[in-house]
Amino acid sequence: MTAAPALTPEKAVLSLPVDSWQNHWRQAIRDPAELLQALGLDGSALGVSAEALAQFALRVPRSFVARMRHGDPADPLLRQVLPIDEEMRIVPGFSFDAVGDGAAKKATGVIQKYRGRALLVTTGSCAINCRYCFRRHFDYAGENAAKGGWRDAVAVIAADPDIDEVILSGGDPLSLATSKLAELTDALAAIPHLKRLRIHSRLPVVLPERVDDALIQWLAGLPWPVAFVLHANHANEFDAQIDTVLARIRGTGAQLLNQAVLLRGINDDLDTLAALSERSFAAGVMPYYLYQLDKVQGAAHFEVSDDKALALHAGLMARLSGYLVPKLVREIAGDTSKRPL
Repeated sequence: MTAAPALTPEKAVLSLPVDSWQNHWRQAIRDPAELLQALGLDGSALGVSAEALAQFALRVPRSFVARMRHGDPADPLLRQVLPIDEEMRIVPGFSFDAVGDGAAKKATGVIQKYRGRALLVTTGSCAINCRYCFRRHFDYAGENAAKGGWRDAVAVIAADPDIDEVILSGGDPLSLATSKLAELTDALAAIPHLKRLRIHSRLPVVLPERVDDALIQWLAGLPWPVAFVLHANHANEFDAQIDTVLARIRGTGAQLLNQAVLLRGINDDLDTLAALSERSFAAGVMPYYLYQLDKVQGAAHFEVSDDKALALHAGLMARLSGYLVPKLVREIAGDTSKRPL
């Protein structure tokens, strides 16, 4: 029997509680004019681009918009999601596949770049479209590990005893229904050589409603140690609601880490980076990686020079305790690990 396709919140039934995370998902803002009106801003002065929007859609949950500063065109959360003219500039060295995902394909929806770790592209869906996303041009329709009820992906991992860690990625794996995630992890639990599970998700930060009782129950019941890697780029992405849901995740035994991307005009100054590390730690999240921008076409306007990145990192080391300083790294296609700067 052919497995039913995974339902994203877009396709789920409509008879859900009003406050369900799926309904919050559906209420995301997709129109730049609506977003700017909510913030009291004029789109013409910000270079909003219909062409950029057509190439990579706008999607931003309303709870994330509520953390943006009203009337501030330079708000660091707004700049992460607003489609602008600069995205359409063709810049040498920037490509559709900036990190070599295609060359690292092991099977449909399975990417293996580093020894011992296999990444599953669980879905192409995400609650927010970040303009610097290194998979903004990725073929999610063709490369999705959920096809066939995960069978091929699980079989590839089971056949390789050197793989001891599975990474759930996407899109965002928490875009999937919890029952679909459980279907996957139940299948992975039969593989004796797996020692760890890693989950990469931005949803607890941008759509905190996703962290519901069912998700917590699933996390608590997983048979492996879990590393839960969040993605927040600015201290303003945290608030009391985010603190609460992160505490719930920590309560399952998962280790919470944060990875950020160094982004021009958003977090490329010492005070902002220090505040991010301190705020994430206050929420129970250890700073993990600070990435130099992946050179994906459409994101060149976010690039920060290596010299400035190194100076900022040195400043963090001089200002903060060592455990608050993330590793400054870049991903290079073909390397055997992330490359420290």
